[in-house]
Amino acid sequence: MNIDDIRRKAFAMPLTSPSFPPGPYRFVNREFLVVTYRTDPDALREVVPEPLEVPEPLVKYEFIRMPDSTGFGDYTESGQVIPVRLNGRRGSYVHSMFLNDEAPIAGGRELWGFPKKLATPQLSVQTDTLLGTLDYGSVRVATATMGYKHRALDPNSLLPGLLEPNYLLKIIPHVDGSARICELVEYRLEDVTVKGAWTGPVALELAEHALAPVARLPVLEVVSGVHVLTDLTLGLGRVVHDYLA
Repeated sequence: MNIDDIRRKAFAMPLTSPSFPPGPYRFVNREFLVVTYRTDPDALREVVPEPLEVPEPLVKYEFIRMPDSTGFGDYTESGQVIPVRLNGRRGSYVHSMFLNDEAPIAGGRELWGFPKKLATPQLSVQTDTLLGTLDYGSVRVATATMGYKHRALDPNSLLPGLLEPNYLLKIIPHVDGSARICELVEYRLEDVTVKGAWTGPVALELAEHALAPVARLPVLEVVSGVHVLTDLTLGLGRVVHDYLA
């Protein structure tokens, strides 16, 4: 393969069989269980990178079921998202993510800088309960429960939050082990349709784990829970801060 072929064909690893196709990426019937909770403000400040600011000590713990996504197939993820501000504008910083599918792990890390690791999240309905769980290996590290569709919400009331900017810390090492890329990346959800939204009584439990440290942002008070069904497109990103410049 000559140099021109490499320049023309290369967009992801491995060269001859990339782990994911080029975007954009459309998700149909993407289902969320989001539990908002109050946590230790000092613990938050330790993990949120400048120039992002933390307006209040809140975390959104998410379980996301994705049965139909272009390029990535059928998978589930779970993790923590932190409400932040940048230059006075509200948004969310993605702090941790755990997935059960290699393609979106590779694509998320290489393209945007999503902090994705391999684990076993699940989102299901058990009789009258919406249940989200996260296992890292054989260890249960997160459990969320909510009464199933106890009260309907206005779908349009959730759109502004879904359309806010999201932020990621993208880190790619050099061949000598130093950081070659270290950037704050912004991305947005696009073409969002909220097909249904519900709330109900909700609970969240996090357990300590050395390699899945979700409990380092401890649950001090559960604020709310929401169950959402959507169609959306995951937009590509842009760099808003280069830490190595």
